[in-house]
Amino acid sequence: MLKQELQYNEILKRLPKHLLQYVVDQNYDHYAPIDQAVWRHVMHKNVKYLPTVAHHSYLEGLNLTGISTEEIPSMYGMNRILKDIGWAAVAVDGLIPSAAFMEFQAYNVLVIAADIRQVDHIEYTPAPDIIHESAGHAPIIANPEYAEYLRRMGEIGCRAISSAKDQELFEAVRNLAIVKENRSSSKSEIDEAENHVIQVQDNMGTPSEMSLIKNLHWWTVEYGLIGDLKNPKIYGAGLLSSIGESKSCLEDKVTKIPYTIEAAYQSFDVTRPQPQLFVTPDFAHLSFVLEEFANQMAIRKGGLSGIEKLINSKELGTAEYNTGLQISGIFSEVITDDYHQPIYIQTSGPTALSYQQKELIGHGTYAHPHGFGSPIGKLKNINIPIEKMSPFDLSAYKIREGERINLSFEGGITIEGEVITGKRNLQGTIILIAFKDCTVKHYERLLFSPDMGIYHMAVGTNIVSAFSGPADYESFDLITHKIQDVPMSVVKEAKLSTLEGLYQEVRDMRSGNCIDSKRLEAIELQMKSEYASDWLLREEIRELLL
Repeated sequence: MLKQELQYNEILKRLPKHLLQYVVDQNYDHYAPIDQAVWRHVMHKNVKYLPTVAHHSYLEGLNLTGISTEEIPSMYGMNRILKDIGWAAVAVDGLIPSAAFMEFQAYNVLVIAADIRQVDHIEYTPAPDIIHESAGHAPIIANPEYAEYLRRMGEIGCRAISSAKDQELFEAVRNLAIVKENRSSSKSEIDEAENHVIQVQDNMGTPSEMSLIKNLHWWTVEYGLIGDLKNPKIYGAGLLSSIGESKSCLEDKVTKIPYTIEAAYQSFDVTRPQPQLFVTPDFAHLSFVLEEFANQMAIRKGGLSGIEKLINSKELGTAEYNTGLQISGIFSEVITDDYHQPIYIQTSGPTALSYQQKELIGHGTYAHPHGFGSPIGKLKNINIPIEKMSPFDLSAYKIREGERINLSFEGGITIEGEVITGKRNLQGTIILIAFKDCTVKHYERLLFSPDMGIYHMAVGTNIVSAFSGPADYESFDLITHKIQDVPMSVVKEAKLSTLEGLYQEVRDMRSGNCIDSKRLEAIELQMKSEYASDWLLREEIRELLL
C-alpha cells in the first residue's frame, strides 16, 4: 500500500530520503473492530457537537478531505482527495523529531500517526493517533489561508535551533505515548512516565528556538481558538479531536488571551487540560505573528548569538557568511574580539561547505572529516573587505596563486601561507581561498598548522544566518531512524481477541444492514457477565436496537 500511496500523490514524490525514513505502511488490516468503534464514537460525537463551536472550515473540510465518520480513513483514500487541495498525508510510527515533523509540513504533507487511542483514553490522549492527526488536522487545511500558515510554520520551524533539553523532553513524551497506549502497561508505569515528562518540562532552562516555535505551534495548530475573544470558535486539532476538552475549553474557567508573539513564551503541559488558550482574530493574523517571531530567529539575525545557539545545541547546524558560503557541521567554538564580535568559528567532526543549499564540489564531509575553522571579518588597516575586492585589488594585496602572504584580520586572527586558488560564486564574488603550508593563529594560539594539510579560508565579513540542519541534506547521512516492527496497540490478549470478535459481529450487522435483534441481546448478556466494564460495545448495540 505504501508504494501506491506515494505514487498516487505527486506531492509525496518530492519528499527527500531523510523524511521518507519515518514513513510506514498504514497496515489498515491491523485496525481491530474495537478500533473502528472508537473512531465512530469520537467522530459521531464531534460531528454532532462541533458545528456549533468549531470554525466553519472544519465541517467544510471534512467533506473535502473525504474523512468518514463510520470508519478509520486510509492514507490511500486521503491522498487521492488531498492532492486536489495541494496536500498529502503519510503514516508514521508515533512521535517523530520536531524538526522532521515541521519539515513534512513545509512540503505540504500531514504527518499522521497510524495508531489509534484506546477506549480508556477515548476523550484525550497525549499520544499522537489517527483521530487527532486526520480528523483534527486534515479538515482545517482545506482553508487556504490556514494551509499556507501551516506550510510556512513548517518551513521556518524545521530550521529552528534546538537544545539538548529539547531532545530529553522529546524522548520523555515519546515514552509516555508508548506506555500509555500499550494495553499491558500498569497504572504505576503510566504514572512514572507522566511524572518523568513533568520533571523534564519543569527543568528546561532557557528555551531554545525550537522550544519557542513549538509553543506557537501548540497554541495555534493544536490548541488554537479563533474569532471574538468572548465567543471564539475552535480550530486547533488537539481540541477538535478531544471530546472532553472541545467542550471544557470554551468554559469561563479557561482563560482566553489575545494571540500575540507572547504565546511563544507560554509553555504547555501535554499531560493535562490547558488552563488558558489564545484567540486569533483570523487566520491571516497567525502568519503575521509567525513572521514577527522569525525576525528574532538566528536564521535571520545570524551574528554571535546565532553561532552560540548552534554551539549550545550540540547538533548539526549551518552558519552562513554574507558572501553566501554555508558551513554545515557541529559547531564547537567561536572566538570573539574585545567588542564581543565573532572573529573565528570552528566545527568538530565531518563538515560540508555549500552555496545556496548546494554542496560545493570538492568540499563535502570527505574533504573536511575532522572539522573546519575560518575567520570572520575584515583585514586590519584595509578598508575593502576581501569579498568586495576586484581582481586588481586582490593582485595588489598579493592574494593570488603562488604568492606567499600574511593576512592579519581585525581581532587578532593571522593567516600565513601560499595561495593555491579561490572559489567564486555566480556573481563573481570570491567566497573561499585555499592555502598550502599554512599557519593560522589567534595571537599566539595555534589554530591550524602546515602538517594538517590544505587550509580553506571562508571569505566574509559577518555571519548573516544560523540554522538547524545542513545547508544541503545530501551532504550528510541522516538515515538513523529505526521503525518499530509492530505498533503497540496490535498486541492483543486472548480475552481481548474474543471481545473483538463480538465487536466484529456488531460491525458486520451495521455495515450489512442486517440486524439480528436476538443475537444482539445475547451479546449484550455476554457483555454483562464477561466484560462488564466495556461500555462502548453496549452503546453500539443499543444504537442498532433502537
